[in-house]
Amino acid sequence: MLFAGIDLGTSSVKLILMDENGTVKKTVSREYPLYFPRPGWSEQQPEDWYEKAMEGLLALLDGEDRGKLAGIGIGGQMHGLVALDREDKVIRPAILWNDGRTAEESEYLNREIGTEILAERTANISYAGFTAPKLLWMKKHEPELFSRIAKIMLPKDYLVYRLTGVHSTDVSDASGTLFFDVRHRRWSEEMTELCGIRKDQLPQVFESYESVGTVSRETARLLGISETVQVAAGAGDNAAAAVGTGTVGEGKCNISIGTSGTIFISSDRFLADEKHALHAFANADGGYHLMGCILSAASCNKWWMDDILQTGEYVREQSCIEALGRNQVFFLPYLMGERSPLNDPFARGTFLGMTMGTTRADMTQAVLEGVAFAFRDCLEVARALGLSVERTKVCGGGAKSLLWLKILTNVLNLKVEIPWSEEGPALGGAMLAAVACGRYGSVAEAAKQIVKVREVKEPEPELAGLYEERYRQFQRIYPACKGLYRSLYGDGT
Repeated sequence: MLFAGIDLGTSSVKLILMDENGTVKKTVSREYPLYFPRPGWSEQQPEDWYEKAMEGLLALLDGEDRGKLAGIGIGGQMHGLVALDREDKVIRPAILWNDGRTAEESEYLNREIGTEILAERTANISYAGFTAPKLLWMKKHEPELFSRIAKIMLPKDYLVYRLTGVHSTDVSDASGTLFFDVRHRRWSEEMTELCGIRKDQLPQVFESYESVGTVSRETARLLGISETVQVAAGAGDNAAAAVGTGTVGEGKCNISIGTSGTIFISSDRFLADEKHALHAFANADGGYHLMGCILSAASCNKWWMDDILQTGEYVREQSCIEALGRNQVFFLPYLMGERSPLNDPFARGTFLGMTMGTTRADMTQAVLEGVAFAFRDCLEVARALGLSVERTKVCGGGAKSLLWLKILTNVLNLKVEIPWSEEGPALGGAMLAAVACGRYGSVAEAAKQIVKVREVKEPEPELAGLYEERYRQFQRIYPACKGLYRSLYGDGT
């Protein structure tokens, strides 16, 4: 048997083909555009996702025995709003997870409905990136389009729909909508009523490892595969990455340095952060997890290299960096506002500490360190909850940088485990498909059999000590800038 795993990311779709023993046979990726119609806005065309995913699947299966394909599983960017009309046509471009236009709607939910009520009904408070405030924004600013909504979808679920014809979602992705009762793993009728939507506008909820059905006749024809191929419900990208890195069961941790950055701590039992600095979501393995999300991670480095320095020589730029732990330049990585633990859509990327002696390498180093410090902010919240985290897996494009890994290891002062496979959400999607098809009895069994650690990075006591001091200095910058951010950018510009 073969299983296809799809990672529907923000900048590209990545696909893998995995055999029944967990060996990755082939990988494919296809890029698509990202649109910023106004400062702080972020949109994509769902049709681009579908076209590039189908193109990728054809390339993935080229030269393979297509009759052996048993299942497809998808991990994808969370929180995005895909609105369909009665004919299942997309009403408007998808509003993405890193879109900051809904600050007013998010504040309304937290202030007027109240964070305590939101937490009681959904285990979370409102963030600008969540799906519910996006719908409130549409209701206010695009009432005609809002009135046409027949189905509310999430990005990877739109792709599942195009493959199967089934309107579905999974528990992990649904957890980030603010319509989902995480503790009881079901839609919250109170929240749908508060936001003016009907329950029938929401898709059916599945566990991540369950099959939603088989591919449609049209999909089978286009891909040259059997109509018996199962499609798993899949998972939000971070939950899928956790499966792909073996972050399954009580107390396991994974950090993803993707376009956004996440720290993900799994649990067999429901937990919630009373201060709401970390998300409490249902997990793809049937349990739960706490997650901190920083909106700009590898995207900070991409912005700095591609747009500011205008170079693709990432390795060369990093090779000049030597004085780790002693850089006098700080960078706050809030290019799209910030979610965890700040929940501040008005925060902005900020350099601090430049002098006439500051070099290009100093600023590049500051970008890498700033993202690591933001991860540390989230880790501190988890530790304050009494969670003991001694080691973490790591995945995502940023994890390919040895320098960045060294910085992260010492800023966090954790052992960092690097899995053999770097495919993250795509591998997790394939593993969920394998469980859905019955190849493995559970997600835990699949993780135990498939995921192996290639290398462990150890903190260096002296360097970790230097970064401890730098982190304490970093902690003082955002509180000093918070009021300024709001006064300058509180109108969303």
